[in-house]
Amino acid sequence: MLSSTRLVRRLVPVVLLVAWLGVGGGLGPYAGKLGDVATNDQAAFLPQNAESTKVNEAQKAFREDETLPAIVVWTAEDGGRVNAEQRAAATKALANLDGASGTAGRSSPALLSKDGQALQGIVQVQPDLGEELPVVLDEVEEAASTVPGTTVQMAGPAASQADLSDAFAGIDGLLLGVALVTVLIILLLVYRSVLLPLVIIISAVLALALACAVVYALADRDVVRVDGQVQGILSILVIGAATDYALLLTARFREELARHGDRMTSMRAALRQSAGPIVASAATVALGLIALLLSDLTNNRALGPVGAIGIVCAVLSSLTFLPAVLVLLGRSAYWPARPKPADTGSAAQGSKGIWHRIAALVDRAPRTVWAVTLAGLLACSAFAPTLNSKGVPLDEIFVNDAPSVAAQSTLSKHFPGGSGNPAVIITDADRLGETVQTAQRTEGIASVAPVTASGRPGRGEPLVVDGKVLVNATLEEAADSDAAQRAVSQLREAVHAVPGSAALVGGYTAQRYDTQETSERDRMVIVPVVLAIILLILVGLLRSLLMPVLLVATVALNFLATLGVSALVFQGVLGFSGTDASVPLYGFVFLVALGVDYNIFLMSRVREESLCHGTREGVLRGLTATGGVITSAGVVLAATFAALGVIPLAFLVQIAFIVAFGVLLDTLVVRSLLVPALVRDIGPKAWWPGDLSRRKDQPEPPVAAEAASSTR
Repeated sequence: MLSSTRLVRRLVPVVLLVAWLGVGGGLGPYAGKLGDVATNDQAAFLPQNAESTKVNEAQKAFREDETLPAIVVWTAEDGGRVNAEQRAAATKALANLDGASGTAGRSSPALLSKDGQALQGIVQVQPDLGEELPVVLDEVEEAASTVPGTTVQMAGPAASQADLSDAFAGIDGLLLGVALVTVLIILLLVYRSVLLPLVIIISAVLALALACAVVYALADRDVVRVDGQVQGILSILVIGAATDYALLLTARFREELARHGDRMTSMRAALRQSAGPIVASAATVALGLIALLLSDLTNNRALGPVGAIGIVCAVLSSLTFLPAVLVLLGRSAYWPARPKPADTGSAAQGSKGIWHRIAALVDRAPRTVWAVTLAGLLACSAFAPTLNSKGVPLDEIFVNDAPSVAAQSTLSKHFPGGSGNPAVIITDADRLGETVQTAQRTEGIASVAPVTASGRPGRGEPLVVDGKVLVNATLEEAADSDAAQRAVSQLREAVHAVPGSAALVGGYTAQRYDTQETSERDRMVIVPVVLAIILLILVGLLRSLLMPVLLVATVALNFLATLGVSALVFQGVLGFSGTDASVPLYGFVFLVALGVDYNIFLMSRVREESLCHGTREGVLRGLTATGGVITSAGVVLAATFAALGVIPLAFLVQIAFIVAFGVLLDTLVVRSLLVPALVRDIGPKAWWPGDLSRRKDQPEPPVAAEAASSTR
């Protein structure tokens, strides 16, 4: 019976290893296929119940087929004026595009700017071209280039979408490659082991393969929605989380292996002590992401389940594949720095001395340590209100020089600022005249024209569909400006007041306005829910009330301090005038959930030690034992999220900085100094209403920390 039990124990790791290798071989290709079910159509991510969304739906009735407008801009060379022949040639070039591959509907004639130096025309293209969209726009630009003596540029939604698709081109290989190479280099430097970093990387890659396959299946059936941003964050989140969980387990396995010698006994002990913190940590992140389902912004809702799936896969890989490989490899996994019987300290070689000194500092002057760190965090937090999260202007959406941004700048220079992105009014046909007059009197509106049956403004009778008329109101200021948003807000108030019109105002600027308003609402709803979820998980794990409140308060302060520093860096160093409206919410969910992770790793070990040695000794032993591995995990996660910066989009660059800096701040300051010092100063009462105080916790001599270290 004994031999059969041993046989089963030996077979389990082999079976798990084979099963996961099958997952990698069978599901690995889905990581590259995820882009096939992703959409970068920004109209798909509008606020669900906003007025602009209702207008967007109502507009479909005025078009036989869904189209995407591309704006062609001609400017006379050498700053000259456009002549009649050039205008005629431009109109002819546009007319020749009607019926061309990839186009839809009739193109507009070329319109002359007031300064006489530029022309603009609109070509309707099919919205579902995917990777063919840049090709179609190149053909449009080539046809438009036949106008002599002019320079041609492409602006409008179609050009912006093409640039967006280009920014996400190759996201699978590039982002994954940068993240994995970064993690591998850090692990090699920190652990000075050849096999262990490779094992951890393979564990993370297998978790990502499983996550991508699950997400692909759900997205292909329209259960979840994926865009390039969600796709990029999924890769980084899984790689970072799987690596963090792996570091915690491998550090504890090394410790137990040095203590027990037998690999199976050591792994059972490591799993017994690590599984709880790892699962609790994963639950905070997964449930925090699930809370995004409460958002009214579809892209936020999309990230919730996709990110949670990634976290679950990371946990599965870390608690099944990784233990199986470690059991099979034993001490060889750490070669050439194999664990010895006396080597039961930190996971990272050489960190023992550093963390012994930090623990001694916390023990010697806890009140000074937490007061100084708290003051520093509060000082950084003071700048948080200066972070402008009202949206990113069009010329800042892309980090590099995108052609559509340059074209939009040219368009705004020669035509009203809102050209190409008008406010769209849907009104009752019998109230058209009053609605148009009201709109024309609104401050900030340059011109108003109903859509006609001919498809050309000002030519023919207004097009009436189901008793409704569509009116385009061109804004005086750029469509992405604060002035344009104020104009749209005033326009809504004005047309809503027209008796019996039931008018609605949408369009690009209205979408930005509604997104901003919805984001503020989301933060008010989601932030308390995420904090409550984390608090409940910590209460269950630590069996205390005061300690969870303390931990949640410190990670929330870390988030505010990170926002303060980000405001200074974005505006003073990187040159961003603001952030996307969703950036603060994403930053909060990631930083608070991930920040609690490291506190969970620390305090679960502190609690374990406190049960045997008392709170004071528990803090010192826990900090010394986990300092190296948690710091390594924080550095790896920060570097992994920093890899998002390779995608030339302001949104992802900003998320990359906020999470990377915030994780480092949390790891090096909050978890290493503030939390241990507070717990050391509060003493056994920190576990209230737990019964750890019944343990022997008498004041010990200053050598306590040294004694704790020596047991390692």
